[in-house]
Amino acid sequence: MRILEIRETTSPIASKVRNAYIDFGRMTTSLVAVVTDVVRDGRRVVGYGFNSNGRYGQGGLIRDRFAPRLLEADPQSLRDATGENLDPDRIWAIMMRNEKPGGHGERAVAVGTIDMGHGRAADPRVFVYAAGGYYAPDKGIDVLRAEMRSYVDRGYTVVKMKIGGAPPAEDQRRIEAVLTEIGGAARLCVDANGRLDLPAAISYARMLREYPLFWFEEAGDPLDYALQAALAAEYPGPMATGENLFSHQDARNLLRYGGLRPDRDWLQFDCALSYGLCEYQRTLAVLETEGWSRARCIPHGGHQMSLHIAAGLGLGGNEDYPDLFQPYGGFPDAVRVEDGYVALPEQAGLGFEGKAELIRRLHALAE
Repeated sequence: MRILEIRETTSPIASKVRNAYIDFGRMTTSLVAVVTDVVRDGRRVVGYGFNSNGRYGQGGLIRDRFAPRLLEADPQSLRDATGENLDPDRIWAIMMRNEKPGGHGERAVAVGTIDMGHGRAADPRVFVYAAGGYYAPDKGIDVLRAEMRSYVDRGYTVVKMKIGGAPPAEDQRRIEAVLTEIGGAARLCVDANGRLDLPAAISYARMLREYPLFWFEEAGDPLDYALQAALAAEYPGPMATGENLFSHQDARNLLRYGGLRPDRDWLQFDCALSYGLCEYQRTLAVLETEGWSRARCIPHGGHQMSLHIAAGLGLGGNEDYPDLFQPYGGFPDAVRVEDGYVALPEQAGLGFEGKAELIRRLHALAE
């Protein structure tokens, strides 16, 4: 097997919503096709990928740095010990040649989009939660309540909404309205998207600890481990963070210095944003060294890459955006949520063929 070409196109996934930090009106993603010389059943074998929402497309880095390194490499250096198949770890190492340590930002997204992962199904049934509750023009409390009710009606038992982008008193009214709407049918997560400084984070923590939340997510800057540790003294309930950390070194620092508690807190590292599956497995090794279970991981992203990683590597579940960032998010068209879980269908690879609009766009890129 040999890589003939790596194609990238930057596609809009714009949406008229915002969280506490960013507006999604100009959001993009990179679609990548890794074209090989193998033909099976009359069709060329092509590997597809795209990066998670919340980080922009990385076409420049892919085209200028990472794709050329693979295309210029000796094809044999990309293959596994049999010489017949591509080796994900060798490919990853060649993409990262001549890259200095640190600086795990946009390049982590570019490499993760190209990375061709591997794994095996551990459990085809995966817990999922519905992420939404964004701020939007003319979106009052009644609309928010209806949105959250729709997720419960579709089978989700945990739902998530945004906080930190409105005055605290308004956010409190929004939280109480949602809790009233979902009653005992579901649990609620809240997500500040890193917006709060320490005094504001502690103030929110003192308000939020009065409610039976599933978790309080990313209160402050993702690299402010001292802020995260300080919250543990004020907030006894579960917390979640990690979606904006892009390497196993950053994950190790979070677990050492962030005050997180392995018996209740959740980790949200997103494989597609953090150098791909090769690096994600190094991150899981760090978790085990630091005394954490991989079952405490529920990746950010809401895409099929994370869904299959959750099944294949025994993670705690996966995020989903039922109504946003389509066709890139979500599950194959025929999959339904039942009592907070989805079952992976019998499809090859990540099952992109099961999403009609997604596979149409991917085929347009390379086939």
